[in-house]
Formats: sequence, structure tokens, C-alpha cells
Amino acid sequence: MSERPYTHWLMKSEPDTFSIDDLKQRKREPWDGVRNYQARNFMRDGMRKGDKVFFYHSNCAEPGIAGIAEVASEAYPDPSQFDPKSKYFDPASSRDNPRWMLVDVKYVRKLKRVITLEELKNLPALADMALVRKGNRLSVMPVGAQDWNFILALE
Repeated sequence: MSERPYTHWLMKSEPDTFSIDDLKQRKREPWDGVRNYQARNFMRDGMRKGDKVFFYHSNCAEPGIAGIAEVASEAYPDPSQFDPKSKYFDPASSRDNPRWMLVDVKYVRKLKRVITLEELKNLPALADMALVRKGNRLSVMPVGAQDWNFILALE
């Protein structure tokens, strides 16, 4: 069996919608509403229960890595795609052939401080990390083990 290329991830959420503090309170939550095929594929094909996740606050005054979560389930169909009342409803998706998947994540801990996007962008050691590359808007992305360890050391 071959080794998986990634066992660490970064997942973005807008803190006014769902923050690391919300996850801390709820302990475990489905990561629903992802409507990008590449991000979906990372969850469906790459993530496994037990993988570690950087919880990233996006689209806020100070975007950055706010905490650590863990993948708490294997991927399964996102129920919001079937709900006509949901903003994530997808009429082209069916229960027999679901288009969108999600994983559950569980709270591990908040970081001692938010490691900001600006700080990450200014570190040459992270120049190849997907998060800091121009134009990358993915809400779910892999993080290499070396980048994971480097970022944790910044805390």
C-alpha cells in the first residue's frame, strides 16, 4: 500500500459564520457547503479520519490560522445539497449520485495566537505552500508535513 501524499490540511471558514470558538463549543461539526470540485475531491479522496487540520479564519480583518481540528469521519454526502431550503441546495445532485461530500471535523485546540496570512506570506520557507500563492481561493487544501511543522513552530 502506498503512503498518502497528505495527512495534514487547511480548512477555511469565515469567523462570523463559523469560527474556531464555535467548533470548540460544539466539539464536532460537519464541514458542509463546500461547492468547489477540487476542495470536494480533497475531502472525498484525500482526507481520512484522524488527519490534522489547520482551522483558518478567512474574509475577516485579520485572516489566519486560528486553531487545530481533526478529521472525525470519512467523507459522506453533504445533506444540504438535497435540501431545497438550503443555500447549498444543488438541484443537479441526487441521493443516488451525490455531487457534494463533506467530512466531520472535531476541535483539538486554539493556537496560542492567530498566525496571520500576512506573516505566512512573508516567510520564504512557505513560498510553495498553496495558501500563500496568488489566486488560490480554495477553502480546503493539503498542507505538507514540513509546512505543518514549520507553522506550528511559529506559535
